[in-house]
Amino acid sequence: MKKPSQSLSESEAHIEEQMRSSVRTLRRMPPVKVQGYFSTWPDIVRDQMEILQMEKEPLRIRPSARDIQELEEVLFEWMPLLNVDERRLLWARANRVPWKMVCGELGVGRTKAWEIYKHTLGKIAKRK
Repeated sequence: MKKPSQSLSESEAHIEEQMRSSVRTLRRMPPVKVQGYFSTWPDIVRDQMEILQMEKEPLRIRPSARDIQELEEVLFEWMPLLNVDERRLLWARANRVPWKMVCGELGVGRTKAWEIYKHTLGKIAKRK
């Protein structure tokens, strides 16, 4: 079976990949915290056995400046060109939401959703 991304033009496929990259960048951004609060307690000094028994925390890879720049391009240059439904569709597909859920949310069939998606990518590619 042919993947839908194979029927996209080269520029549309590039835009699709940059959208997915932007979603990954947003997930890697540090969480938003309230500024101004801090602890005055001293750091806990742990011995070697305590460190070995601790649960491992996942390693968070921070996004690079280039990743953030591409994210800003997507959010502030591309998204204002689109209407609300096109934004929702594009962002849902960048998050790899299944087509069935996207179609239910938009109230259209699979073919119509694909046409809107392809038209939206083409609209961005034309302006880019």
